[in-house]
Amino acid sequence: MTDKPDTPRKSLSLLPIPGSTALVWLNLGLSIVVAAIGLGVGFAQGILSAQHIILFTILTSVVTFVLLNYIAVAFETRFAVDGARSEDERDADSTRARALWRGNRVMILAMVALLILYLLITAGVPEFRSIKNLIGFLVLELILLFAFKVSGYFAAGRSAFIGLIVLLALIIISAFSIEGFLSAPNIRAILLFAAFLGIASVGQTLVALMGGLDLSIPFVIGSSNIALLFLITLGVPSYVAFGFILVLGGLVGLINGIISFRLQGQALIVTLGSGFAVAGFTQIMTSIGSQFAGNVFGTVPGWLANLAAMNGRFFGLSFPPTIVIWIVIAIVLIIGLRTTAWGRNLYALGGNRRSASLIGVSEFKYWVSCYVLSGVFAALTGSLLLGWSGGAFIGVGDPYLFTTLAAVVIGGTSLLGGNGGYGFTVIGVLVLQVLTSFLLGIGLQYEWQQFIFGLLILPMVALYGRSPHIRATV
Repeated sequence: MTDKPDTPRKSLSLLPIPGSTALVWLNLGLSIVVAAIGLGVGFAQGILSAQHIILFTILTSVVTFVLLNYIAVAFETRFAVDGARSEDERDADSTRARALWRGNRVMILAMVALLILYLLITAGVPEFRSIKNLIGFLVLELILLFAFKVSGYFAAGRSAFIGLIVLLALIIISAFSIEGFLSAPNIRAILLFAAFLGIASVGQTLVALMGGLDLSIPFVIGSSNIALLFLITLGVPSYVAFGFILVLGGLVGLINGIISFRLQGQALIVTLGSGFAVAGFTQIMTSIGSQFAGNVFGTVPGWLANLAAMNGRFFGLSFPPTIVIWIVIAIVLIIGLRTTAWGRNLYALGGNRRSASLIGVSEFKYWVSCYVLSGVFAALTGSLLLGWSGGAFIGVGDPYLFTTLAAVVIGGTSLLGGNGGYGFTVIGVLVLQVLTSFLLGIGLQYEWQQFIFGLLILPMVALYGRSPHIRATV
């Protein structure tokens, strides 16, 4: 009988030294980098004396160097043991490792992205460097871990469950970090701005369920904003002008739907082009005889101002009616998409167009109707924003180019069609709005907010977008 070769072993002594000189130098370099970062942060905060900072820096570098050496020696020992194992055993371990990575890669990437985000904000915003925010970050990581692990038991509504957990975590961390976050005025402000975004995202959700995109939404919002006040200043009754603007918004959606259906797969380009055209034409028409292109000056009707103003009243209550409008729209859409024939056919077309057409569902009718509704709700958002701001500006819709899409994706509605719904978008809207309020509360500027929203979308796309494209089902 042949004896197995002796397995090389390294003892994990008190001061382990890797066998590779390159590893020793690498660990030393990493320890110096970590110590340098700690030294810079320590002097930037100015809380401790220079002697304490230097002492802690030395201790940090030594502890980091020892820990890295422990890890390096442990891996060297593991590799030596693996070298003495059979090929079948190594293949089995490799298969288990790959399965573990495939099952947890989204969670790992999301947590790493959150860590990178925290480090970037800490480095760029001095006010963010506090124990409270560190504790909040650790709590958010734990909640994210919990959400990913437990969501497997909610297969039918996994995205909604994760979204609700993230929303709850953001509220808890914001209340813990920002004084007055849960005050009535702040909650009212969050809900009002969420209502604007939620109404604007109705159309984006519907066209996404069909596998399309509508990038004309921000342009229709801005055009409706200035066109409504322009018509009112011409003497058109405000209610008539309001209804006419909604009709024009639907007309833009009708054009988008027809053209994008005829040019299958080109919805993004079509809607972006039509959006620019609508915005330009509106500015031309409203600036005739005026030197202020893109701006219209006038008096906003009292009923419209009351609808969307922070101090608006609803049946005597200090509660902006726009929030109630959004709640009603959300209830109707959520119930309608799940219980009506129109809603079920919409999901069927988004999931498999060929199968739906075989049972007599008109793809053209549903595609165009979704874009018409998108135009109407975009025009409604622009009109309500006029009541909120009291002045008309063509650029008022610019933030909605990104945020409507972000709300849909973060909520969990697939951009490939057939999966999701407006209830998911409501969750995404609230996550974005609470996150925005938190970022403003800690003093981050707009560009930082855009950067963070982008990082937030990446793991969401990875989580909900790993299905075949809708065109592949045709």
